[in-house]
Amino acid sequence: MNNPGDDASNFPRGPAGPGVTDAAGDPDDDFRLVARAQQGDLSAYDELVTRHRGRIFAMIRNMIHQEADAWDLSQEVFIKAWQALPRFEAKARFSTWLYRIAHNAVYDWTRKRKIESVGELNDEIFERERIDAASFTTPFGGDAPDDSMVQGELRAKIAAALGKISPEHREVVLLKDVQGLSYKEIAEVMSCELGTVMSRLYYARQKLQTLLKDEYQSR
Repeated sequence: MNNPGDDASNFPRGPAGPGVTDAAGDPDDDFRLVARAQQGDLSAYDELVTRHRGRIFAMIRNMIHQEADAWDLSQEVFIKAWQALPRFEAKARFSTWLYRIAHNAVYDWTRKRKIESVGELNDEIFERERIDAASFTTPFGGDAPDDSMVQGELRAKIAAALGKISPEHREVVLLKDVQGLSYKEIAEVMSCELGTVMSRLYYARQKLQTLLKDEYQSR
């Protein structure tokens, strides 16, 4: 049976379209699927793509705010993962390994274009994970009658604030407070020390609170 990394043309892409959500499951199930995919089982890798595509796309989109490019980059991430799959070892979660590949893809893309941009936070990920858009920067009160409008305005303010901090600080906030990775996992993704992750996150939160001080004081 062919090595899964031998031919990128065999890469299983699943249903097309960046709006398709993922269905991330048990990490143990991921490991079982990885083991099958490493033996050349394309259906197993297709399931891994389906599970994680939405999260990877949302992370990239929130970093670069270019929807078409984010979709292309997320496809590139899974192609690279497919090619590197024979070398994957179960020392970290498969999802963490994917985030590391996505991290490199985004920074390669950014360096080539010499831009640092971020835009609207992806609404879908907040809804799917039931994460309060303000939770990592502001205390949040009860629901208001126009809650959806308030949330939309808040997301826009947070997006604008995120655009004013460095890519490294932006990424650590997104990985921790939106994607829900642990400090250790973030350190693995960003190839830095645990203390660096904690200090970057502290600085980023403080900076965001300053940028969002009017919103913070109103709640």
